Amino acid sequence: MNSETDLAPAVASILEAARTRAGGDEALDVDAQSLPDALERAEADGRVPVIAEVKPTSPTADGTREDDPVELAEAMVEGGAAAISVLTEPSHFGGSPEALERVREAVDVPVLRKDFVVREAQLDVVDADLLLLIVRFVDNLESLIEAARERGFQPLVEVHDRAELETALEAGAEIIGVNNRDLAKLEVDLETFESVAPEAPEDVTLIAESGISSPADVRRMREAGADALLVGSAIMDHGAADSDVTENTRRLTQTESAPTAADGDSED
Repeated sequence: MNSETDLAPAVASILEAARTRAGGDEALDVDAQSLPDALERAEADGRVPVIAEVKPTSPTADGTREDDPVELAEAMVEGGAAAISVLTEPSHFGGSPEALERVREAVDVPVLRKDFVVREAQLDVVDADLLLLIVRFVDNLESLIEAARERGFQPLVEVHDRAELETALEAGAEIIGVNNRDLAKLEVDLETFESVAPEAPEDVTLIAESGISSPADVRRMREAGADALLVGSAIMDHGAADSDVTENTRRLTQTESAPTAADGDSED
């Protein structure tokens, strides 16, 4: 784990809260849907593979959306999302394990548990198809990946640079997310994915995360090698409580079949 002095104050606060959060009482046994299969189905249907994120709020969001998580997830799937990500971190993102449980019961696509897991017991909070592990936040990545797989989870291992990618690969990661957001400054730069992606083996499922807010961004990440895109803020649109989540999702999932004149330059 990198020094906390390298983290933005908001991120350091998230990590501190994660360390004190309880885990489950016993190991889960998950029957998971395959993310790679879901991404292939999206491609076959002519959709950009998007993992749409149910994110009530965040330290970088413009506001909070209090919509029912199930309604949001169903709207995202209607818009073509190949999978759904649900925040379960309560203190900074307004998420909960209960929201994920309800969403997973309601949608027929893989569901990612988006949280900040730092020890094995925290794997056992709620069933999900995928579970996020952040290289920068853990010391025992290889053992956490193994423990997650033993429970049936597909671990999505998040990296930010080439050194972290190497760490993830050495630990056996097969699904890797490249976060375009620098956790030290909370700044977003799509060049991050472009610099890391060429170093990833072809057999790795590679996901571009953060900062993807327009069809132009989608094309840019896909051209750089993204097998899928994880998108939260541009779909949730926290600054507009009445924003149409289905249309926000469809705008990105249909990018590769849409005319470039429809792009626009919305912010994430």
